[in-house]
Amino acid sequence: MTTHANIPTSRYFEDVQVGDVIPQLVKSPITHQQLVRYSGASGDFNPLHTDPRVGEAVGTGGIIAHGMLIMGFVGQMLSDYTGPLPLQKFGVRFKGMTHLEDVITCTGTITDKYEADGKGYIKGKVQAKDQTGDVKVAGTFVAALPYRNA
Repeated sequence: MTTHANIPTSRYFEDVQVGDVIPQLVKSPITHQQLVRYSGASGDFNPLHTDPRVGEAVGTGGIIAHGMLIMGFVGQMLSDYTGPLPLQKFGVRFKGMTHLEDVITCTGTITDKYEADGKGYIKGKVQAKDQTGDVKVAGTFVAALPYRNA
């Protein structure tokens, strides 16, 4: 289950201010089945993501989630906030491993707002943490939001 605020699928440039907090996205605990499915969807069949013996052998303490899955959670939060089309740039740095049963919470903040080439842009910082506060990914984004009266 994913929990997040009921938010509009489109946001207007005029309605966003520097310092605004993006509604957080909390994901259900990571499951083995989820990682097996993501392996198939992504084509990343590294056994570190599906075979606990491999994780134990290499010292990760068992299975770890795909970093791109966690980035995808952050992308889902951004898409929920801006709508499906406005996202122009999105990048993260991978900061830590995500294990089975971790609950990931994605957060973000607007850090800049500007106009260029007849468009309204917002920039922000994002991150994903587990239930203990360990950061898994941290990054930035740029989105081009529509004007209210365009």
